[in-house]
Amino acid sequence: MFLNRIYYGIAYVIVLIWEIIKSTIDTAIRSAKGGKTIDPVVIDIKTDLTRPVSQTLLANSITLTPGTLTIDIDSENQILKVAIIAPRDVKDVIPFEPYIKKMLE
Repeated sequence: MFLNRIYYGIAYVIVLIWEIIKSTIDTAIRSAKGGKTIDPVVIDIKTDLTRPVSQTLLANSITLTPGTLTIDIDSENQILKVAIIAPRDVKDVIPFEPYIKKMLE
C-alpha cells in the first residue's frame, strides 16, 4: 500500500512536469500568434477527489500549469472553477487527477 502511494507520487510529479512543459509551449505559441487563438473561458470541473487536501493539490497543479488558473474550490460539491486560456476538454485540464487520487485518497 505504501509503495503504491510512492509510485503514484513519482508518476504524478513526472506527469505534472510534462504537462507544464506542454502548456508552456502551447501558451507561448498562442501568445505569439495573438488574438484569435486566445479565447479565455471559465469552466466548472467536477472532480472525483473527496479529501480537501487532494482537491487543493489538484487546484495548485492546475494553477502551476501555464494558461490555467484555479479561481475557486467548492469542496462539498467537489467542483473546481478554472479559468483557461482557450476552450479545451476537461480531461486535458486535469490529466494528473488519477495520480492524485491513488496517491492521497
